[in-house]
Amino acid sequence: MSLYLGLLRALPCLLAFFASLASSEHTSNWAVLVSTSRFWFNYRHLANVLSLYRTVKRLGIPDSQIILMLPDDMACNPRNVFPGTVYSNADRAVDLYGDNIEVDYRGYEVTVENFIRLLTDRLDEDVPRSKRLGSDAGSNVLVYMTGHGGDQFLKFQDSEEIGAWDLADAFGQMWEKKRYHELLFMIDTCQANTMYTHFYSPNIIATGSSELDQSSYSHHADNDVGVAVIDRWTYYVLEFLETQVTSANSKLTLGDLFDSYDETKIHSQPGVRWDLFPGAEQEGRLRTVVDFFGNVQNIEVENTTSTGPGSLKENLIEIARLVEKWRTRDREYFTNQNESSRGVNDYVSTSNPESQVLPPRGSPKKFHELAKMAQEAPWEKRLIGASVLGVCAAVWVTGSILGGSSV
Repeated sequence: MSLYLGLLRALPCLLAFFASLASSEHTSNWAVLVSTSRFWFNYRHLANVLSLYRTVKRLGIPDSQIILMLPDDMACNPRNVFPGTVYSNADRAVDLYGDNIEVDYRGYEVTVENFIRLLTDRLDEDVPRSKRLGSDAGSNVLVYMTGHGGDQFLKFQDSEEIGAWDLADAFGQMWEKKRYHELLFMIDTCQANTMYTHFYSPNIIATGSSELDQSSYSHHADNDVGVAVIDRWTYYVLEFLETQVTSANSKLTLGDLFDSYDETKIHSQPGVRWDLFPGAEQEGRLRTVVDFFGNVQNIEVENTTSTGPGSLKENLIEIARLVEKWRTRDREYFTNQNESSRGVNDYVSTSNPESQVLPPRGSPKKFHELAKMAQEAPWEKRLIGASVLGVCAAVWVTGSILGGSSV
């Protein structure tokens, strides 16, 4: 009985709890990090991507939600005087390759076709989950690309190109298929800003390293490695992320990040496009950096405000009705049992101990038995089971959160 009362008392709290979760900004974070260049002299492009990879992992996005595409393995290149390593700074303080790296697409797997299939979820059935972008309508997605490009195109391994319209249509399909909630697109290449000129899908913020007819320059070289180790725009983006965004709880915004761009240091004109975002620049600037570079693990609950069949509210109301029905049935059962016992005791024959115990002639006969499960309609049994399990799980989750445990 106490369980029934507890469930009834918990209904308002559960409804409020689920409603608050459903109104959250987003429920998960995904990152797609792409280098499009082969060959040793493009070492810096691989270092660009690995630097971003390290940052998003530091801020909480797990490997299971990061797609890493590397056309060439600079770490194992015969020219590398530091075998098995990749550095983005001449001081070589941090090995970006390290032991904890998961490359999802490597070498000749990094193609325009695979990239577009990844975004639009048009991969073959036998492609493993680790090579799939599992985002949904509640996911914030970061897409970072670097390589050699030009006016409205980006080269893939010096053998093919992806155009600005190709990229725009891929994001359009993602929106139609509910594969993102908000998307941040970042690109470091020559004439980078031309790559997002044709975007038309909502909820996108885009930024690039250089305007039309401008080059994107490398930052510095490592004399021992023998080539440039990082690009200028990515270097200063990372400098902001590493020195300012020190934890997943950071309140610094995209506005703060974009305001940190210094053309005198970058040697080109970075650009930002806000018009596709709801509220445009005013709202976009308020998004925190960790909304895209960090990670959230919220619970997504659908139809929290709906009252139709199958909705959370309808299920909870039905549970309340069933609980009250069971309580009423229990009260009637115990009341009838007590009345029957008193009636039998009043008419027990004391003259013949072996005589049969029966109620007086003419008194109404009452038969009581436990309710059979078959008396419930099949749909009702399924609803009871699913709803009770859902409520119990929700009560446990609520208790864990209030108690300080992570879910």
